[in-house]
Amino acid sequence: MFIELMPILAKRTIVITLSRVDENTIRANVIPKKIEAAKGGGEADDNALTTPLCVTGSAEELDAELPRQLASYAECHARVGSTLAEAKAEMDAAAKAAQEEARKKREAKGKKEPASPEPASPPPAAAPPSPTLSLFDSPAAGNDAAEQTQTAERTEDTTTTVGSQSS
Repeated sequence: MFIELMPILAKRTIVITLSRVDENTIRANVIPKKIEAAKGGGEADDNALTTPLCVTGSAEELDAELPRQLASYAECHARVGSTLAEAKAEMDAAAKAAQEEARKKREAKGKKEPASPEPASPPPAAAPPSPTLSLFDSPAAGNDAAEQTQTAERTEDTTTTVGSQSS
């Protein structure tokens, strides 16, 4: 049973608890402890590597199956740790490549600029934003006469149409 746990024990502490569930049943918990970040700026451990293994069964079942379950758990734990390390390495490499590309763009931009830059002209003054009308506001005075004429014409057309239908 302990041979199967050696790969995990190589990197972290494991807490094993045993409890009696009922007269014939035992629960075994294997809990890897989290590795805390070092004070020197190291990174903290990922929670995926601290997922516990909980197995419940009779004493005979645990004697027969627990070593096999522990071997499978240790293998899965190693794969997750390896995958996380690979992903972290890929992200670090991508970040370095992005920083290098940004540095090259800044250097290229710095070389293309003329020796004596011309003073920038002030930006044109922006037009004042048009006021937003609510449902109960009336339109601006300049457009008011034209809109009233169009509204009156539409009202007359509607009245005429309605009047001729009722005749």
